[in-house]
Amino acid sequence: MIDFELDETLQGVRDMLHWFAESEVRPVALAADRAHAFPDAFLRKVKEMGISMGALSRAEDEQKQRKGPKTVNRVAAIASEELAWGDGAFMLSVPGPGLGGPPVQFLGTPEQKERFFTVFTKDAEARYGAYGLTEPGAGSDVASIRTTCRREGPDWILDGAKCFITNGGRAEWVVIFATSDPSRGREAHRAFVVEKGTPGFRVGKIEKKMGLRASETAELILEGCRVPDANALGTNEGFLGAMKTFDTTRPMVAAMAVGIGRAAIERSTQFARDSGLLKATSMRARLIADQLATAERKLEVARLLIWRASWMADEGKPNAREASMCKAYAAQSALEACTVAITAMGAAGCAGDSLVEKWFRDIKVFDIFEGTGQIQRIVISKRLLEGLKGF
Repeated sequence: MIDFELDETLQGVRDMLHWFAESEVRPVALAADRAHAFPDAFLRKVKEMGISMGALSRAEDEQKQRKGPKTVNRVAAIASEELAWGDGAFMLSVPGPGLGGPPVQFLGTPEQKERFFTVFTKDAEARYGAYGLTEPGAGSDVASIRTTCRREGPDWILDGAKCFITNGGRAEWVVIFATSDPSRGREAHRAFVVEKGTPGFRVGKIEKKMGLRASETAELILEGCRVPDANALGTNEGFLGAMKTFDTTRPMVAAMAVGIGRAAIERSTQFARDSGLLKATSMRARLIADQLATAERKLEVARLLIWRASWMADEGKPNAREASMCKAYAAQSALEACTVAITAMGAAGCAGDSLVEKWFRDIKVFDIFEGTGQIQRIVISKRLLEGLKGF
């Protein structure tokens, strides 16, 4: 049975990361948003502290060698919430393999894991991995990807384009999903680790976004890109790797949304206290108090859904439905929380130097990336109605 109480170790992790988010991340968040990047020196400092995006990929292997309950995914969820409470764009900018880590972990050989993960520990520089699935014509419909792969001697030739790839422009390597035959759908999917500097592989435009501005989002172009067979992950398991990645990362993304929503509710509640709004007897004051309470309740529910999905992943239990549930619910709950915060604070919340205004811009994408809210509801319904005709 899942225990919703954090033990001493998990509480220690949470407290340490909250301190870092409050004392180091939050003070530079607005400046980074305006500059569209966090300073390199700041990111090197993050790496020196041992904070890594995607570290759970290696931690899973290490924990298999130890006795006791597995907590890797729960730690990742707790870390995601606390660091996103500091700043969501920062969470996505933390050095490490990022979303590229899980498919290497799930599909890679021991030699591939060693080769690709040690890139991030070889020196003091902040280094990144990335996950290349989304295309201009294939986002939610993963089976429709059109980036192609074909065998040519000992190598594979990749052609196509990927878009909206987090840290894609600065990544040391990107896990690229491609198809050997578009007519076969998901059965023909393959996954490859494409390293920086590979001939035929280049970075296109860097996106200018409404929210999460300090997080890099890139277009990637593959034109006759020659990838050695040693960089192919698995055999014909590309689609499986993509889906298993989502089952691991969707709870983390949901936790990020909760962190941002929680930050907005805390800030707007404090504003309401300091301004005397909650002492008023007007209908507006009562409405705001009710909206704040409702938003707080929904964020608490979202967190419990996240912890359940993460616990199931730690226990090796299938969690696709639960991962989609927490992702769909948390994204909507956090968006509602940020909207309530703006409503409560009025002009003060909309000002350009307000963190609440930034959080309001940041939160919308959480209902889009890692699978839209509509896709999450499809995943949930398919598992609820599994076996019925048409499902």
